[in-house]
Amino acid sequence: MEDNIEIEISETNRGNEQIIINKKHKFNFSFQRKDKSKIYRCTEYKTLNKCKSLIILNDKKEVLKYESLHNHLEKEIDVSISVAKHKIKEEIKKNSIPMDIKPKYIFNAVSQEMRLICPEYSTIRSQIIRNINKQFPPNIKSFDDIPIESEYYKTKRNENFMIFKNTDLIIFQSPFQAYLFSNYHKNIFADGTFYAAPKFSYQLFITRTYVGEFNMFYTTSISILKNKKQSTYETLFKEIKKNANKFRSNTLITTINFHCDFEQGISNVAKKVFPNINIKYCVWHYKRSLEKQKNILCYHEVKNNNDYNVNNWNYYENIERLTNNASESYNSYLNNIFPNKPLFYKLIYILKEEENLSYNDYQRRTKGN
Repeated sequence: MEDNIEIEISETNRGNEQIIINKKHKFNFSFQRKDKSKIYRCTEYKTLNKCKSLIILNDKKEVLKYESLHNHLEKEIDVSISVAKHKIKEEIKKNSIPMDIKPKYIFNAVSQEMRLICPEYSTIRSQIIRNINKQFPPNIKSFDDIPIESEYYKTKRNENFMIFKNTDLIIFQSPFQAYLFSNYHKNIFADGTFYAAPKFSYQLFITRTYVGEFNMFYTTSISILKNKKQSTYETLFKEIKKNANKFRSNTLITTINFHCDFEQGISNVAKKVFPNINIKYCVWHYKRSLEKQKNILCYHEVKNNNDYNVNNWNYYENIERLTNNASESYNSYLNNIFPNKPLFYKLIYILKEEENLSYNDYQRRTKGN
């Protein structure tokens, strides 16, 4: 048996125990004997090399026997990749919040420990991300799977973030966002995005508001919708309004300019739920629609179309907000943050992070910093 045998504990991609000898050879678990000692065989045992090398360890991982009969080249690079993957996996398990883990950051920490023998980041990046994703709670696959209560439904300030759930939607609105909605409602912006919505849903629907004294837009609610039924939008707006009214002495009675695209179900419900509302369709969407229809549309048809509500497009009395860019730009921002159809809990976690950034920004501006 060789002297000065250096042993490292690792594991295979399937999670089975693996032994590394002298940073050169890998041994996979074969079987356990009656005395609880374990036999590990060289990973080249089942290849064309049919390497007969083996090592036997007791239950304290002490070497009882090592037969070094390697008939193949040493595999330092392959070994270093296995060791790096295992160390990174162990580091990931130590983190109670997997969403906070940055793949490159954890790789750098392990590579500094391993030094020259560490593989390149690009060779194990996908494996790191898979290990991180395994730490998430089981993914939600339908609205029925969404829990009523969850630790993820609390903001960083330990306040309720989820305010309503039924079979068609789930609404997230922190007390801070409800305060903004109830006190800065001269202009409300609403829009949906499909890219950043989970697979089991139809869209992510967002409302935003404009705080004039800071010249800033803030998100006031985010909801996951199963469909675009008018009844779903009605429930959504009623619940947001009910929650927002908790943060003001009077109900919403002042005039509201409600900015949205021209999806009829949204504007119909907004008129029904909010008093003294002015629907303001997005001019950019109007322009794009005209461009699409320019070959079949004429002035006479528009003028005599009773379904065409001129007031919804009239901006002569209010030229401050001609488009719904406050929502459109934020949706684009979210689409860049998330992969297409993100995991439910990862989505909620990032949305809470965004909410906390907005809260801190508002507090800082309020104090004049």
